[in-house]
Amino acid sequence: MSLTKDITYSIPVFIIGAGGIVNDAHLPAYKKAGFAVSGIYDIDKEKAQATANRFSIQHVYNSIGEMVIAANEQKVVFDVAVPGNAVLKVLEQLPDGAAVLIQKPMGETFAQALSIRELCRRKHLIAAINFQLRYAPFVTVVRERIREGKLGTLADIEININVYTPWDLWDFLSGAPRVEILYHSIHYIDLIRSFLGNPRSVYARTTRHPSQPSLAAVRSDIILDYGDWIRVSIHTNHQHMYGAEEQQSYIKWEGTGGAAKVELGVLKNYPNGEPDRLRVTDGRDGQPKEWKDIATGSWFPDAFAGSMAELMKVVMGEKDRPDHSVEDCIHTMACVEAAYQSSDAGGIPPRVE
Repeated sequence: MSLTKDITYSIPVFIIGAGGIVNDAHLPAYKKAGFAVSGIYDIDKEKAQATANRFSIQHVYNSIGEMVIAANEQKVVFDVAVPGNAVLKVLEQLPDGAAVLIQKPMGETFAQALSIRELCRRKHLIAAINFQLRYAPFVTVVRERIREGKLGTLADIEININVYTPWDLWDFLSGAPRVEILYHSIHYIDLIRSFLGNPRSVYARTTRHPSQPSLAAVRSDIILDYGDWIRVSIHTNHQHMYGAEEQQSYIKWEGTGGAAKVELGVLKNYPNGEPDRLRVTDGRDGQPKEWKDIATGSWFPDAFAGSMAELMKVVMGEKDRPDHSVEDCIHTMACVEAAYQSSDAGGIPPRVE
């Protein structure tokens, strides 16, 4: 994947965590983009060693402290891919002023998110949250089309996910108080914010499923309020167990002059997935047009390279702050918190006087 024609991303990356997301997305993306991964650490050293062997990483460290010493005050990026409730403990061990890419979510609660922001401020960390969907190649194309006026005035963003997700792949989710919005729809909330800014308010209902009694809610309906002229909705059902024929997995943007729709193939038949597909149409004169395909890269793994590159631009002095900084992403966490509060509060009972 070509990120830019002008910048060489040669800053060493040190990875903390060797779980599935690192093996399936971070490292394949970095290899494709040509990033230099200098070392890895995990509390399970055998897991770290297996990952190092798979991706030809030279150094496997016994501790974060040993990794920090090896970094030796160079310009490096620490890629922190640990569960949300472990982020603070890891950040405390990193040197002041370090550049850090933190795997989402920004903590497991809004209180933890605020603590992460405060710690990053206190240690003067150049810190970003890995909301990588912002940097998916098809999202970049849609942004360009909007800037060029090819969608006219944006009026609608709709996200519809109706798939089967094998939640058992992530052991730490069993018994967790929050699942779907915090670990999945958070991507869409953040993506929408990157297009429209912060919503006026959030309406939501998130529900459990009888086939997953050990899990918290795995289905959600979320409406983000951006006023009277734009509709934004997120609908997710991760328990569609009836094959691929009726599965849906898309993000759709509609404007007064055109539309774009991406099929998120990665979510179908997970973790094997299907190719992502971006289609666009021009309806500027009010008449329906043919849809056409635009070839792009994929969410997994390509977007992970874009997220890392955004942080590297700051380290290299190309910009002052990453777009996905903790100062920005705290607002995504606030929207997540509002969604859960809305779900807990419930709707208004209909009454006949």
